[in-house]
Amino acid sequence: MKINDFKLERYFAQHEFTAKYLFSSSDCDGFEMKYVLEQASDNEMGLWEKQTLGYTESEGHPLLRKAIMQYYNSGNLTNVVVASPGELNFITMNVLLQAGDHVVVVSPCYQSLSEVVKSLNCEISYWQPDLGSWEFDPAELETLIRSNTRLIILNFPHNPTGAYLKRQQLDEIICIAEKHNAWIFSDEMYRKLMISEMPELPPISDIYVKGISLWGTSKTFGLAGLRIGWLVAQDKAFLNKVVAFKDYLSICSSAPSEILAMIALNHPEKFIQPNLKKIKANIEVFSAFTLHHNELFTFIPPKAGSVAFVKMNIHEPALDFCNRLVEETGIMTVPGEMFHYPGKFLRVGFGRRNFPEVLEKLETYLDQTTRI
Repeated sequence: MKINDFKLERYFAQHEFTAKYLFSSSDCDGFEMKYVLEQASDNEMGLWEKQTLGYTESEGHPLLRKAIMQYYNSGNLTNVVVASPGELNFITMNVLLQAGDHVVVVSPCYQSLSEVVKSLNCEISYWQPDLGSWEFDPAELETLIRSNTRLIILNFPHNPTGAYLKRQQLDEIICIAEKHNAWIFSDEMYRKLMISEMPELPPISDIYVKGISLWGTSKTFGLAGLRIGWLVAQDKAFLNKVVAFKDYLSICSSAPSEILAMIALNHPEKFIQPNLKKIKANIEVFSAFTLHHNELFTFIPPKAGSVAFVKMNIHEPALDFCNRLVEETGIMTVPGEMFHYPGKFLRVGFGRRNFPEVLEKLETYLDQTTRI
């Protein structure tokens, strides 16, 4: 198979570890190892101290899968498979799809949600939101369905817009999928980062027999370095195929990462609440900033998650602006071009502690430059 470069990840590779400031990261600050271990129970600490660095079970450590299933209302340990999130996305598309299948995916989107589909020679349609509200209309989704539609790919909370669905809208999507016998793959990586008053949606695997839920520790729990994610699904035949495909990739997960992930999942308040506090505070600061610079930025606050997609009123492409910004200030930002989305947009990430400091640097730059 041949696949195009992952534009966003190549852009991060170019700047993430050399730029002084990160303004567009979708993850929250990573928690220190010391902090994670301080949250551990005696039993969890015993597992940490006695673990050996051998192979682990392909499906994931049984105690980790037990910790994961606390967050789902249907299924048991056999309904979950552990691997890195990107790997699980790649495996799912390869297991479910064949050349000529049709897939509908939310857009703009994290590139792997569409690019793996393209690499399999599938047909693809994009379900796009209203530009003035970032609202996704299920009625528009239904117009995209074809006789060969095999899969609908969702991502809520949505990266990069911060959009979210009402439960009624999700139920409408399930009705559409059922009518056409389609699978739903739901990227739920920002699950539980609820920053508005909207009720939290259930995972798709709880409410749809052909639903597949993806989640992990990277965004919600501030533990991206663990590289731990999981799929949950009711269809065990599908999950068996995922495990078999995984034998050609990672085979199994990192033993230390599994224990650390287990600790976080068993003590969610110690990880999720600090992240929510930062995100909400940073959104408030950014709202004031964009009001002050309303001639340059149109900000639709996110309903959930840790990011927003901000429209810019500038005379140059967003990519040119971002390249110049990182060169002249050390502030790395992510332009809309990294999401293959037309127009001049900037993804903003609210999960970092130094967000107000970076915003001050950006404001100083905007006040001094005449090239926007």
